[in-house]
Amino acid sequence: MLQHTIQNKFTLEGKGLHTGLQITATFLPAPAGSGIKFVRTDMADKPVVEALASNVAATERGTVVKKGEASISTIEHTMAALMANGIDNCTIEVNAPEVPILDGSAAIISNAIKKAGIAEQQAERKFMEIKKAQYFKFPNGSEFAVLPADDFSIESTVDFGSSVLNKQTAILNNISDFDKDIAAARTFVFVREIEPLLKMGLIKGGDLDNAIVIYDQPMDKDTINHLTTLLGVEGVNTDKLGYLNKRPLAWENEPARHKLLDIIGDLALVGMPIKGKIVAYKPGHGVNTQVSKALFNF
Repeated sequence: MLQHTIQNKFTLEGKGLHTGLQITATFLPAPAGSGIKFVRTDMADKPVVEALASNVAATERGTVVKKGEASISTIEHTMAALMANGIDNCTIEVNAPEVPILDGSAAIISNAIKKAGIAEQQAERKFMEIKKAQYFKFPNGSEFAVLPADDFSIESTVDFGSSVLNKQTAILNNISDFDKDIAAARTFVFVREIEPLLKMGLIKGGDLDNAIVIYDQPMDKDTINHLTTLLGVEGVNTDKLGYLNKRPLAWENEPARHKLLDIIGDLALVGMPIKGKIVAYKPGHGVNTQVSKALFNF
């Protein structure tokens, strides 16, 4: 099987989930064997950061890769869309320290890749073939199993102990079903997380258009109004627990599907497609990328 890049360049624009900046990301064809690279066009000398597990520098509410002084965050949706479309080589020029969040899913990116076209390259694709079962357990209760298989598949279970977001599982048996079953699943946040995240300098660009907002713990009216105002959303119905978005969930288990999407993007940092089955319990960027690093160094 041969490697692939995009046929034509394309540009996506939107705000950053964490910085709130208006960001432009331009996707360019890249030579065979070059992999996925981000270029910070807003920095002197336009430094390049390779999208590899060895460059992961942070994982708080998104995956950050860094090289030298240059970092690029919230790359997981982009990486998932590239991997799902079989793109081995691509250069993404970004004029900010993160990629735009768009609608909080990978659907816009995946659609843009297809519209730009996919070009075959004259170089053999390399695979990370899982030959032996590997198991990972983490102090926070997360667990991963990486199992031998002829193709790539994922089963992912989320369990937040929430009265609104129940324990739920998502399954992707074939990467060809990514657009149909996974790509449009949006990121999510609990209302109770908003203020701590903002104090950490995160989610400045979050809103009801790019994230599912979950209200699962009763709060007094003044507190909930304050928190939703901090997120930049007002006039939502907070009279009862539930999802605050006006747009309904695309699937009953949309949060689990989004976590599965994140796993795909984080495992893409191995630097090559994987032949293996992933079974994950309570995934998150921190544990996802630890598994990626283990596979990368295997």
